[in-house]
Amino acid sequence: MRMSDPADDLPETVVTYLRLRGLPPSARRLKRRRRREDDENQPFTAGRDPRGLGEVITSLTREAGWEGRLSQEDLVLRWADIAGAETAQHAAPVALSEGMLTVQCDSTAWAKNLQFIRSAILTRIVTELPEAGITGIRFIGPDVPSWKWGPRAIPGRGPRDTYG
Repeated sequence: MRMSDPADDLPETVVTYLRLRGLPPSARRLKRRRRREDDENQPFTAGRDPRGLGEVITSLTREAGWEGRLSQEDLVLRWADIAGAETAQHAAPVALSEGMLTVQCDSTAWAKNLQFIRSAILTRIVTELPEAGITGIRFIGPDVPSWKWGPRAIPGRGPRDTYG
């Protein structure tokens, strides 16, 4: 009795192709389309209703992980509401790194006075924008030239009478 050869079930063209490629006729794998149960493609199922644009954008920002960064941008845009209108005229956020918000003031007097109300401003930021990840605020005075460059600057008295 002769055993069934897998090549008997295949068309001659497929058998010839497999022999030319140097493969045994049993090497052919038949692809079968599996029918998936896709609820989103079925009519009248949950989740098929149109959603509002705000809901779509909210889910997109949540899935992409943009909530923290967008909340930090909101902090800059809403600085006058959070810190107060008069404070915003004399101080503006300039940097944010590792949870530390740096605010530059018009004068050192404003910087010193804002240090006294730092906790009130920080509390308001944390309650209104918790996703921003702000853990501290640093107030600095007006930008003045410095001889210290970069994070690895060494302490010292700086340049002396070196200009001849």
